[in-house]
Amino acid sequence: MAVIDSGAAVGGEARKSPLQALTLAALALPGLLLPAQAEAENDEAAFEYSYYQEGFRNQYQFGNQAQPIRVDSLNGSSTIRLADRIKLGFDYIQDTWSGATPITTVPAGMMIEGLSGASAHVNTGSNALVDANFNPLQEGYDSNGNLVYRSSAADKQMMHMLTSASPETRKQGNVRLGYVWDEAELNLNGGVSSERDYDSSFIGANGRWDLNQKLTSLNAGLSYTDSSVYAQKMVSAQGYIDYGAVGAQSGTAVMGDREDWSGSLGVTQVLNKHALLSANLGFTRSSGYLSNPYKASTFVFKDPNQAHTVYPDDVYVAEIISALENRPAERNQFNLDLKYVQYVQPLDAALHLDYRFFQDDWAIAAHTFSAAWEQPLGGGWTVTPKVRYYTQDAADFYQPVYYFNQAKPATANGGIDFSRLPVSHFSSDHRLSGYGALSGGLLFSKTFAKGITFDAGFEYYKHGGGMKLGGGGEDSYADFDYYLVNAGFKVNLEAVSLRGNDEHAHHHHAHQHHDSVPAGVMFGHMMQQGKFMVGYRYMYGRQAGGMLQGSRTVGDSTIAANACGGETCATVPAYMNMHMHMLNIMYAPTDWLNLMVMPQFMDMNMALRPFDAASAGTDLFKHATGGVGDTGLYAMFKLFDAAEHQINTTLGVSAPTGDYRIALVPGGHNHGNNASAGSAGYIHYGMQLGSGTWDFLPSLTYTGSRDAWSWGAQVGGTVRMQDANSAGYALGDMMQSSVWGGYQLLDWLSATLRGVYTVQGTIRGGFNAAHPTDAPVDHASNYGGRYWDVGFGLNATVPGGDLAGNHFAFEWLQPVSDDHNGYQLERESALFASWGLAF
Repeated sequence: MAVIDSGAAVGGEARKSPLQALTLAALALPGLLLPAQAEAENDEAAFEYSYYQEGFRNQYQFGNQAQPIRVDSLNGSSTIRLADRIKLGFDYIQDTWSGATPITTVPAGMMIEGLSGASAHVNTGSNALVDANFNPLQEGYDSNGNLVYRSSAADKQMMHMLTSASPETRKQGNVRLGYVWDEAELNLNGGVSSERDYDSSFIGANGRWDLNQKLTSLNAGLSYTDSSVYAQKMVSAQGYIDYGAVGAQSGTAVMGDREDWSGSLGVTQVLNKHALLSANLGFTRSSGYLSNPYKASTFVFKDPNQAHTVYPDDVYVAEIISALENRPAERNQFNLDLKYVQYVQPLDAALHLDYRFFQDDWAIAAHTFSAAWEQPLGGGWTVTPKVRYYTQDAADFYQPVYYFNQAKPATANGGIDFSRLPVSHFSSDHRLSGYGALSGGLLFSKTFAKGITFDAGFEYYKHGGGMKLGGGGEDSYADFDYYLVNAGFKVNLEAVSLRGNDEHAHHHHAHQHHDSVPAGVMFGHMMQQGKFMVGYRYMYGRQAGGMLQGSRTVGDSTIAANACGGETCATVPAYMNMHMHMLNIMYAPTDWLNLMVMPQFMDMNMALRPFDAASAGTDLFKHATGGVGDTGLYAMFKLFDAAEHQINTTLGVSAPTGDYRIALVPGGHNHGNNASAGSAGYIHYGMQLGSGTWDFLPSLTYTGSRDAWSWGAQVGGTVRMQDANSAGYALGDMMQSSVWGGYQLLDWLSATLRGVYTVQGTIRGGFNAAHPTDAPVDHASNYGGRYWDVGFGLNATVPGGDLAGNHFAFEWLQPVSDDHNGYQLERESALFASWGLAF
């Protein structure tokens, strides 16, 4: 945190007030957010990747369980100045998660071991022997050989039933528009969030009013969110989970709508030039479907008046039933946030102390205490250790298991008559229980003089009922932990622009042909010695329409008989979408050598249809994957550079950082991602995130220009340097050649036309473990081919102002000819978009 300077403004900008400087220091820390989202102080672009991984939960005597929850997240944001007082901001957030999570709780004596490596599950729909206190009983014999009924500690041990989900991706986009006055600021924001089973849209406004020579600030905010749920019923649970308490249903899905209104009022006060204090009051009212459609509660019914002659009088036959949870349809939430920031001048450091109190009308009261120490180390480095403690009371309707001293109140069709239960709301979600949590972490930050900041952080979290303040938390069966790692960078566009405006203006004419390289072409030009470049590249590709054998359209009967390696196919692809996000970090140590690193983030989704699904109205079998892809490392060499002609070559390798062993989850709730016809094992080759092999990626590129015209050609390829990955296969080698031409429409805008020819080899080998075989995409022979495409593009470079030098490019690639290996979906279209900034 910089010392608050009361001197003159630097670089022609108005100096920051003490309030602004201290607030920015507070916002620099992850997890310490003001209630109203703050705009970036400068024009900037930022990217962050994070990885969340839960630990295994205690399953006691049941050893088999699936992998815990993991989440890959990508966050990109940008704030730009539209005018002197107007700023526009964008955010894109993408989360892909998979793994096992608890859906209900029950004593171990009421669980049965899962089959084929699956987790143990509730023996729902059957009867259990219990004593008068609902303890599970097991038959045994005493030393004299007499039949007895015992309740062991192991059988009474509470435990979670886990169910697994195949990968699912959530995408969210936000936009913000702000206006700044001398003593005030107003921001409007809105956005949408979408995933397979949950969609929401939201709008909001927040403002700030400065008083007392900007030493005091009042802030207020208001937001509205409208959400809808369309969740597939849990596949593994159908038949023994009762959905009768849920209102709206449609066949295999649970439907619901909810609304959330939120408001906040706060004040921030600079106490002196080294300290700041803020307080904020917030209120949220939620209404509608507030339950979790993937959480259930287990009911145990014991009729105290039952009559039987089989068991002793103190042994009862109880019926075990699970029901989808039913939370109240309204929730009012209040929170108080207090923050204190103290600059410690002798150490040039900042101490952040935070407290939050939360209470709702579900009887949950929670306290959060957190502290962080922001310590500059010199050379642009900063380290920030932080610690956080959280504690909450349980919701008044929460219970791990619901015991009823009565016979099951049955409906005419054998379900539960919920109107005759002594409870109207119920949930066994451990997040509504009483518990405490302790977390700690480290954040490292490095700021470079060229306006770039790199961040990397790690956090470890421990959740435990025994950690609840004052005691009385949930038992240890619900304890778990997780770790979170993140890395990212920010580019201060204003700092880069101030450094590069003059140089950019000087070189713009000489290098305008560089702006005419199509967005889908990489390694189109080289940078000068000492230059950096940061960039982002996006690619979207879609396959849909008819199925082709080679270049010939074929029908369902031909596919069923021939496309599945001697077996009869049961399903056929309906569509597939692929999204790739790539970061480009580039440095030129010399004029003839550029070095690059390009990490990728992938997400894909596919639907398979049963044959004749259109006439039968059968639902599609849908899959999704997402996460980190393979990482490219490249060196680009200048071979020739004249006034109108340039030639360079690139040698690269692709590191196998992407997951290539992603599996479908049979029988899990899948959050709507049903396994193909119930099949299990590795998901299709084309839905894996990486190759699993080290790959060699060479290319040779020529570019030329004269007056307003430009042209170029490139040939490149991918050579798999291993015969197979550890899953038993290797993707096919690939060769691609491009020829293009461009014309400068304006000084800052050009158009391109490109022809592309691609040859992709078939997959070598095949999965060495279980995988579906009932669709063409499950077979290695149905990959690769020969393809012709034509691309149409626009390139733009900002010629002046604060964003001078920012380069944007777009290209639409239209397939002209497909000649597939085996049986594959027709390619429909592809889109490339890129942003780059050199300085």
